Amino acid sequence: MKLSLFCILVFYIPSVFSQNLLDLRIREISGRKKFLFFNEGVFHKESSMASRVKAMRHSYSKKRGYERIVVDFSSKKLPKIYGHFSSNEKKLSLDFFKTSLNKNVGSFGISNFVKAFKFYPLSKEFLSMEILFKEAVKAEIFYLNSPARLVIDIKV
Repeated sequence: MKLSLFCILVFYIPSVFSQNLLDLRIREISGRKKFLFFNEGVFHKESSMASRVKAMRHSYSKKRGYERIVVDFSSKKLPKIYGHFSSNEKKLSLDFFKTSLNKNVGSFGISNFVKAFKFYPLSKEFLSMEILFKEAVKAEIFYLNSPARLVIDIKV
């Protein structure tokens, strides 16, 4: 009896605190801006392209009311990307496949919404990136080609 109760607790308790990604809408990253900001979600872009992150930059438009973060790649098209955005966690996580990091990609200055960003080169062909926000924000993510750019618009 005690053993079965222990087993139930061991398997049930972690699931209470885990994140249920099945409840989140999975979006394909669009090739154009749609002006649809979201609070959370899982998104992806399928590709077989290999690339390198060349630079990261940002700008803020008070008139438009959002900040734009742009990740520049060395290729003409984006590499394969998977990501997760959570306004509650104040975090955007990105995984780039067949992608490496340029050595001189560093800080991009003072941002209105971004607290920090971190790159995690896990192997020669796999790069993870995390963007931490100062407050709960909404985001729109899309891409541009020739050269490849991942664009992240952020607003409150």
